[in-house]
Amino acid sequence: MTYENILVNTDAGIQTITINRPSKLNALNKATIEELNIALQEAESSKETGVIILTGAGEKAFVAGADISEFAHFSVAEGKALSQKGHDDLFNRIDGMGTPVIAAVNGFALGGGLELAMSSHIRIFADNARVGLPETSLGVIPGYGGTQRLAQIAGKGRAMQMVLTAEMVDAPTALAYGITNKVVPLEELMPTALKMAKKISRNSPMAIATAIQCVNANYTSGVNGLAFEVDAFGKCFGTDDFKEGTTAFLEKRKASF
Repeated sequence: MTYENILVNTDAGIQTITINRPSKLNALNKATIEELNIALQEAESSKETGVIILTGAGEKAFVAGADISEFAHFSVAEGKALSQKGHDDLFNRIDGMGTPVIAAVNGFALGGGLELAMSSHIRIFADNARVGLPETSLGVIPGYGGTQRLAQIAGKGRAMQMVLTAEMVDAPTALAYGITNKVVPLEELMPTALKMAKKISRNSPMAIATAIQCVNANYTSGVNGLAFEVDAFGKCFGTDDFKEGTTAFLEKRKASF
């Protein structure tokens, strides 16, 4: 498929999706969300894609927020529908994918940009990253999971502070808050993300997808995460990946998944 707002490149099982609207600081408009939705669905269904890296074009921004011009005059019903569609088509989709997603964050990740990064499974920040949820300064709240995921990731107190003040934090502060897994110089951002993606891709795709489900179970209302893990652990024993992994270990060779 030909995209207008994103670039998609796949090499050795690692797919890099670049949000490519640098003149708009890669802001998320409806068309970009839809293209990301399509690209992620295709990647999830492809046996050739083991890991996805999300990043933004240029050095200034990962995603500098949503495109406010698209919804400034929305009604209550339209605003609710906008949030729900974003959850369904992009943010919850990424969170629940069996294919791991690494957010390589360069520059600003504000509003929907930070929410996009937080919905990813792993986050790596360049040292020029500045992130925040400025929605309360616009008379609205984060609508793509920001109030929920930031509290889960950074804790209730820090989430309250960032949301209520609408302040931005720099990369070292984000690392201290647990919002990012690591901070690297800008020129090392993509090489670091690729190195991590390659490390992940050596492991069992089945086990990776199952592990993501188990971690997410702990944050799912009404689900006993430990019981979910016990059941998922047992199911692994009936898979080809388990047989190959354990056989390779006993034969002192590298597993071929």
